[in-house]
Amino acid sequence: MQTRYELTDGHEGQAEFDADQLVAATRAAYEEALREAGGEVDAVATSCFWHSLVPVDGRGRAIGPLLTWRDLRAADAARRLGGLVERDDVHARTGCVLHPSYWPAKLVWLREAEPELFRSAARFLSFADYLQLQLTGDARTSLSMASGTGLLALADGTWDTQLLDAVGLDHAHLPLLSDEPVDAGTPWFPALGDGACSNVGAGCMTPDRAALMIGTSGAYRVVRAADRLEPRPGLFLYRLDRARLVEGGALSDGGNLYAWLEETLRLPEAQVVADAEPDAHGLTFLTLLGGERSPHWNAQARGALTGLAFDTTPADILQAALEGVAFRFAEVADLLPEVREVVATGHALVANPRWAQLLADVLERPLVASGVDEASARGVAVVTFERLGCATEPAPLGRLYEPRPERRDAYRSARERQRELYRGVT
Repeated sequence: MQTRYELTDGHEGQAEFDADQLVAATRAAYEEALREAGGEVDAVATSCFWHSLVPVDGRGRAIGPLLTWRDLRAADAARRLGGLVERDDVHARTGCVLHPSYWPAKLVWLREAEPELFRSAARFLSFADYLQLQLTGDARTSLSMASGTGLLALADGTWDTQLLDAVGLDHAHLPLLSDEPVDAGTPWFPALGDGACSNVGAGCMTPDRAALMIGTSGAYRVVRAADRLEPRPGLFLYRLDRARLVEGGALSDGGNLYAWLEETLRLPEAQVVADAEPDAHGLTFLTLLGGERSPHWNAQARGALTGLAFDTTPADILQAALEGVAFRFAEVADLLPEVREVVATGHALVANPRWAQLLADVLERPLVASGVDEASARGVAVVTFERLGCATEPAPLGRLYEPRPERRDAYRSARERQRELYRGVT
C-alpha cells in the first residue's frame, strides 16, 4: 500500500513531518496486512527510521511536529552544548556526537525556540515509540531505537544522566527502555532502527562485511559483537540489541541528491555515468547539500561545485555529484579498514547499477549488489524469527561489480581535490 505524506522542508534547515499523518498511513498499511494474513499473526515487529523526535502531552498526543535527522535548526544549540559537556566524553558514552541529528541538540533548541511547547511536553518520543503508543497504548522503546537518540549510555543501557541534566530533563520525560514485546493481543516488539535492520536484511552481520546503503541518505555500516563499546573517531556506534552493535558512518546526501539534480537540471530519464571517462568533466563537487555527518560531523558545512565552464553539461554535473558521494563514502570506509566485503543496498543504489560500478571503482574493492528488495523489512523479520527460535535462509546476493584498475589514479586525484575543497570552504 502506498500513501503520500508531506515533509515540511525549509531554507533554515527545517525538516519535519506531521506525526499523526504518518500514524494514520501506518495504521492503514497494518490493517491491510492483517486482512491479507487472515488475522493469523504470531508477532508484530517494526523497522523504523532513527533519530526522530516528537513531543507529546500527558494524554500521549503529539503537541509539535516530528523533527527528523535532516532538521538542522539545532546546529547552534549543538555547538553551545559542547561548552557544557565534554564532546569526546559524550561520544565515548553514547556512541553519538553533539550534532543536530540527535536529541540533545534538538532538545536544547526546542527549549530555547519553543519554550512553552518544551514545558508542556510530558514526554519526548521517537516516531517509532509514538506509533507504538497510538496502536498499543505502550510507548516503550528498544535499545536499538534509543541508541539513535544520542541520549543512551551504551555501556549500561540506561538514559545518560549527564546529558539529561544538560538539556534540562529527567528520566520521566523519556520512554521506558525495554526490548521485551508489548502484550497487545499479539506480541508487539518495540521497533528496531532501520539502519541496523538493513545490515541484518542484507546479510552484513560481521565486522569484515559492510553494508553500503543509499536510500534518501547514505550509510556505510558493519555489525559486531558488543564486546568493545568504544566508538572510533568519526564513526557512530549504535545498538542492534543488547548483544550486538552497529558501527559506521552516515552521509546526508544520497538518493535525495540524485532527485534534486534530476529536478534542478531537468535531466533526461537515463544518464550513462559509470561508462564516462573518470573525472573528464574537470568538476569538483563537494556533496554536502544536507550538511555533514560522517566523518567530521559539521552540520553547518554546505555543498560546493567548482570547475564550471561554458561547455559543462548537466550530465557532467550529475557524474561529478555521484563521484562526489562516492568520495565521501571512501572517507568513511578508510575508518573501517577491517572490511573485506561490501554489499550494496538501498533503493537508490540497487536501482542504479552505474552508480554501484562507480562506487566499486572509487573504493577500489569489489562490491556486490544485495538481492533483497527491502533489506530493512527483511532484517527486522530475521531478528524477530531469531527471537522466536525460527531459522531463516541466508540473504540472497546479486550482481558483482569489480573495480576497474585503469580508473584508480584519476579517482584518487579527484578525491584529493574534493578534500582540498572541503578544507577551503569549511
